[in-house]
Amino acid sequence: MEVIQSFTIDHTRLKPGIYVSRQDRLFTTFDLRITEPNREPAVAPSAMHSIEHLMATWFRNSEVKDDVVYVGPMGCLTGMYIVMTGSHSVEDMRRLTIDCLRWILQQTEVPATTPETCGNYLLHDLPMCQWECARYLDRLEHCFHSEYTKLQITLDDGRVFADA
Repeated sequence: MEVIQSFTIDHTRLKPGIYVSRQDRLFTTFDLRITEPNREPAVAPSAMHSIEHLMATWFRNSEVKDDVVYVGPMGCLTGMYIVMTGSHSVEDMRRLTIDCLRWILQQTEVPATTPETCGNYLLHDLPMCQWECARYLDRLEHCFHSEYTKLQITLDDGRVFADA
């Protein structure tokens, strides 16, 4: 079995920032890395759930709303994935994310947190969400990272897999 691209990233050197995780013919997957994997605590599930609701709401109402395919958390809880169509650069996503984070910091409630609108409506934490977003905003504005450090992996059959 082939190694998937995201497993070729050296997570011991990955810094908070915005990265192109995958680029296909039609879609670009952006890695919005909020915390430093394996060095900082992951985002608490309740805060990440609130980030997801707020970020999805903002992006799906933004100037690029027609290009947004998916906004959702990483399983490791260190960041978010945003899948887009169209032509968007890392710098475009940085600008959009900064605008989104500033908006999140102004919110007084998380949208869609009722039993009818959310599958786990009690798992939200707006204050912790805003704390994580403020820290991420500071990082995007003052210490921006956008280039992955790649691993080279040798498969069991001897083939070398390295994502270019």
